[in-house]
Amino acid sequence: MKEMNKLNGKDLINIGIYTAIYFVVIMVIAFTGLIPIMLILMSSMVGLIGGIPFMLFLTKVEKPGMILIMSLLMGILAFLTGMTWVPVLFSLVTGLISEIVYKSGNYKSAKAAVLTAGVFPLWCCGNYLPLFVNREEYFASRQSYGEEYVSVVMSLTPNWMFFVLLVLTVIFGILGGVLGSKLLKKHFEKAGIV
Repeated sequence: MKEMNKLNGKDLINIGIYTAIYFVVIMVIAFTGLIPIMLILMSSMVGLIGGIPFMLFLTKVEKPGMILIMSLLMGILAFLTGMTWVPVLFSLVTGLISEIVYKSGNYKSAKAAVLTAGVFPLWCCGNYLPLFVNREEYFASRQSYGEEYVSVVMSLTPNWMFFVLLVLTVIFGILGGVLGSKLLKKHFEKAGIV
């Protein structure tokens, strides 16, 4: 029984493939961050649009650790693409919570999959934490965007906005999960997810 719960090469390949697909989707969304309001809504868009490939990934998840690894990889990729180390920490926490949520449905519950899709994109909110905790340094590193851009982003991000972003990310993640489960209905049926 223990052998069946260990990740094998096929599992790791699936993690790699779906992480790459998800990351490409996220990078496309990230380019919209050049518009101040889209920078603020980015984590919500990650949940909504990224929910589709993530739900497809969940049809391949049958063992503990797969979601956590994908989440950690996303945090590491965020770090490697210029974010701070904070997304790595967030990705560890959100990956663990996502694992627990999906495992609660024995990896076969559509409801648990949709809830997991709501929690998973919270890793992206780690990108925002420096904006709220250390505003001066965060905006000093973005002066190349111009004074007007920085001014608009500052006006859109009072400290309480971080908690709003967390809630919006979960809501849009759930919507992305619902959309993904509808679009991928055949894949869910094939994987025995009901």
